[in-house]
Formats: sequence, structure tokens, C-alpha cells
Amino acid sequence: MAFDAFALILGMLALGMLFARLRMLPDSAPEVLNLVVLHVCLPAAVLIYVPRLRLDASLLALVATPWLLMGATVALVLACTRWLHLRRDQHAVLLLCVGLGNTSFIGYPMVQALLGEQALPYAVVYDQLGSFLLLSSFGLYVVAAYGGDTPPSPRAFALRMLRFPPLWALVFAFVAMPEHPPAWIAAMLRRLSDALLPLVMLAVGLSIRLRMPHEELRPLLAGLALKLLLLPLLALGLGKAMGLHGDILHASVLEAGMPAMVTAGALAISHGLAPRLAAALVGYGILLSLLSLPGWAWLLRQLS
Repeated sequence: MAFDAFALILGMLALGMLFARLRMLPDSAPEVLNLVVLHVCLPAAVLIYVPRLRLDASLLALVATPWLLMGATVALVLACTRWLHLRRDQHAVLLLCVGLGNTSFIGYPMVQALLGEQALPYAVVYDQLGSFLLLSSFGLYVVAAYGGDTPPSPRAFALRMLRFPPLWALVFAFVAMPEHPPAWIAAMLRRLSDALLPLVMLAVGLSIRLRMPHEELRPLLAGLALKLLLLPLLALGLGKAMGLHGDILHASVLEAGMPAMVTAGALAISHGLAPRLAAALVGYGILLSLLSLPGWAWLLRQLS
């Protein structure tokens, strides 16, 4: 693990939580920081690292992993709902916050810190062709089915995808971006990409909410156990079964073990689906993942 990168993660997270407590920044600050990351830093990272990938069967297995895990999530959440007698809105929140991980905003810097920058392209592919597409399809279906919305039309779905800058960067990186661009372009992209980690963790620290009502403690514990422990274990088994090894397997397991996606929690909250549970799954998940993810990285090193 790169200690300096992990220290930066902790430092910026703590700084964001301090700024939020002291109300030193406007309420819109996390949203603005995330927009900068989405439109500038993340596309730059994609353009740097994705051209180094080589399309092969292992990459297809990597893309398949989040989709297979989503199927497992549906079955596991249904079992938890019946066992714990959860409400309909709590069931929907677990579907969103267990099935959709924070594989970009937290996934990229954590994979980079724990595995090294050579593993970052695999995290990008897992996120863009897995988590992002699942958010735009399964995530919207859940809020439509449980939150009273109407499902998006195919045209609206396509427009949502086309308006996502990192997706355009991903396509360009695969089709036209050289592996070794001119030095001045590479230096510019790297500096923009380097800003991703501190900006993301500052935004996360500004957004964390940890207050939790007692009656929602059981679904919270169930969701955290599924997201941080069981799903990465399933990803490890799937990866081994599909012949993955090395950085691509390790990146897949870590991405599967990322805490709940902030956007998934925001979707649940905006549609009135157990908002306190959604906020707690995101907040506590981020804090606990600072322990669970290094633990998974250590285990993967021992197994290899």
C-alpha cells in the first residue's frame, strides 16, 4: 500500500468532516467538487490509464463481475428482508446501497493507494462498464418501482449515458488515445488526474452523515456486512472461477468491496426511501471501508 496516498485519503476525509462541522464551505461545495471530478479529473485519469489496457478474455470477465454480483445482491437482500422483516422502503435502500458501490470516487483513489497506479485501469473499466451502467439501469428501475416514479424511456436512458463525460473519455481512450501521448499532454493529464484523490475525499468528508435511529440498526448492519464483506468474497470466488489473477483480480475484489455509492444514497433520499438508512449506509460504509479495504488488500497479497 502507498502510505502517502492512504494518509492523504484520511487527511482530506478528516478535513472535509471538520469543514462540514464548522460550516466553513457552502452547502453546495460537495456537489461542485464532484462535478469538477466528473468533468475534469476523472476523464483525465481515463485518458492516461485506459490506453494501457489490452482487450482480452480477462477484461470481459472483469466487466461481467459487477453484473453477476448485482444478481447475487438481489437474492441476498430478499433473504435479509424476509429474515429481518424489513419495510418496503428499507428493502429498496439495501438494493441500491448494497448493489451499487462507490467504485469511482472512492474506488479509484483506494485502488491506486492499495494496489498501485498500474491497477487503476481495471478499476476504471469495472466502474464505467459495470457500476455506471447499473446505476443508469437497475438503479433507476428500483427508484421507479419503489419510489413512485415512472421508469425512464430508452431515449432518456441513452441521453443520460451520453451526457456523462467519463464515458466519452473511455470511448476515446479505447479508440484513439495513444498509449504514449506527447509529453506536454501526458503531463497535463497527469496533473489533472492527481487532483482526483484529494478533491474526492474532501467532498466525501463534507457529505458524511452518521446519525442513525435505533429502529434501522438491523438493516444498517446487514447492509454493511453484505457490502463490505460478502460481496468482495463473492467477487474473489467469481474471479478465481473465471481465471482472473494478479492486479485484475485484486482490483475486482476491492471494487466489489467499496462502500455504498453516494449517488445511490442520494437517489434513495430524493425519492423518500428510508433516507436516514441510506445516509447511514453511505457514511458508515465509507468510514468502515478505510479498515475493510486495507484488510482485503492484505488478504489478497497473502493469497497470491
